[in-house]
Amino acid sequence: QDLAVRLTDDTDPFFLYNLVISEEDFQSLKSQQGLLVDFSAFPQKFIDLLQQCIQEQNKDIPRFLLQLVSSAPALDHAPVSLNVVETNPFKHLTHLSLKFLPGTDAEIKKFLANCLKCLKEDKMMLEEKLKKTEEDLTRQLSYTQQSLSEKSRELDKLKNEWTSYTTALSNKHTQELTSEKERALQAQTQYQQQHEQQKKELENLHQKSIQQLQNRLSELEIINKDLTERRYKGDSTVRELKAKLSGLEDECQRAKQEVLSLRRENTTLDAECHEKEKLTNQLQTRVAVLEQEIKDKDQLVTRTKEVLDATQEQKVILEESTEEKQRHIEKLETTIKSLSAELLKANEIIKKLQGDLKTLMSKLKLKNTVTIQQEKLLADKEEKLQKEQRESQEMGQSLRMKEQEVCKLQEQLESTIQKLEESKQLLKTNENVITWLNRQLSEVQMAKKLDSPASAHAAGRAAVSPLSMPDRPSFHSSGISHPVSPLYAFQNFLEPTQSKNGNSQCPVSLSLQVQLNSQLSKLSRCSDAHPANKENGDPLGLESKYLKKKDDSIPLRGLSQNTLSSEYLRPYLPAKAQPSAKAAATPSAYFPG
Repeated sequence: QDLAVRLTDDTDPFFLYNLVISEEDFQSLKSQQGLLVDFSAFPQKFIDLLQQCIQEQNKDIPRFLLQLVSSAPALDHAPVSLNVVETNPFKHLTHLSLKFLPGTDAEIKKFLANCLKCLKEDKMMLEEKLKKTEEDLTRQLSYTQQSLSEKSRELDKLKNEWTSYTTALSNKHTQELTSEKERALQAQTQYQQQHEQQKKELENLHQKSIQQLQNRLSELEIINKDLTERRYKGDSTVRELKAKLSGLEDECQRAKQEVLSLRRENTTLDAECHEKEKLTNQLQTRVAVLEQEIKDKDQLVTRTKEVLDATQEQKVILEESTEEKQRHIEKLETTIKSLSAELLKANEIIKKLQGDLKTLMSKLKLKNTVTIQQEKLLADKEEKLQKEQRESQEMGQSLRMKEQEVCKLQEQLESTIQKLEESKQLLKTNENVITWLNRQLSEVQMAKKLDSPASAHAAGRAAVSPLSMPDRPSFHSSGISHPVSPLYAFQNFLEPTQSKNGNSQCPVSLSLQVQLNSQLSKLSRCSDAHPANKENGDPLGLESKYLKKKDDSIPLRGLSQNTLSSEYLRPYLPAKAQPSAKAAATPSAYFPG
């Protein structure tokens, strides 16, 4: 691959310099000028440098310059070097310098031939465009001239019709004017009489309305006082509600953020919808415009026909009315002569009445201005009252909602207080049970310590050697290694004696253990019947703090329902020592507290 660069001048067609750079030539140029670009990227970088020179050529102090330097005094077929120079206040740096060779006669001829070919092709294209534009313009001229001639004819027709129509209308209006003048004189007299009657009626109505408004004002002032008192009460409730609103506003802000994200999605969808709606609206407007034009033309035709029919009918009616009016005019001329003397007298009376009317009208205007001002003040007060009534209604609704919430909270409080009291009672009973059990266990343990040597000898003679009796058994499976209470050891001690002496009687002291075991079974059943409410978090029964191991007390794990059950010890007890149903049912028999 080779890179070919050509220098030309539009003003001088014989100015031609060529440069052909191969990969080997580029490597030598790269080593000489210290370039950091490969051969593949060199053309684009060279173009970028030229564009920077073009951008800064119009500046006063350009940063990049192109210099064409030749060894000969004039450019007469001598080799030339093209330098890309960057100007600094300190130094002129040459980024790139390329040596161009002048073109031979054959190369110049080829270049000129190519230029001629391009110019001829451009000329042919322009000529074709000219012909097309001339043809289009001639067509448009002919079409516009035809349309002009048609519209000028239509104008002439319309002018002729308009002149005929105006003459007919002028004749018609003159006749109508004469008849309306007569009617106006008759109407004037009637209006004067009506005006006097209306004047009296309005004065009476005005006085009544003033009294009603004064009564209404007094009522409104009383209502206003009541509303101000309610407003102060509402303000106090609003302040309390604002504190609650602050918590709700935080939740609203979170909801608003979600709404904003949804609105952004909606805006994208709305933009698409608006574009489609615009297209449909444009098409609908075009259809509507065309339909309106058709309707307007139809209406014009129908109106012109109606006008013609009406004018013909009016002509016939007017001819008949003119004959009758001429007869009537002859009669009226005789009466006018007699009435002229009376009219002179009436005019003098009318002038006096007109003076009185002017004075009355001035008084009426003053009264009207006063009433208008009062009506405006009343309207303003009514608007204010309506606003206050709306605010009071809204506050009443909000107060009702809050009262409902307060009732619900009170019910929840009562339920929680009842649960607390029940749990306190259970705790008290549990504490009494635990204290009594600890006392009984300590007493039993002390009694066993005293009776242990005698019972050990008796057991060794009867069944087993003392080496086979475990004093402190351990639960390997459960991981319990602390000492077990002596009741558990006593229970294990009774098992071999049962096998040898099935009908033997135990001492009476075992009845106390049976009573303890029956009471423990009752407690376990109560705890099963009243489990902890996990949802409300209200523990019912013994808490974990009462089951912790104490230093003074004996551990309760030896007193489980399985090890000390009354059913297990029942065959070893006499009939008198077994607990009765009443004693097992009543806790007062076992718990002195």
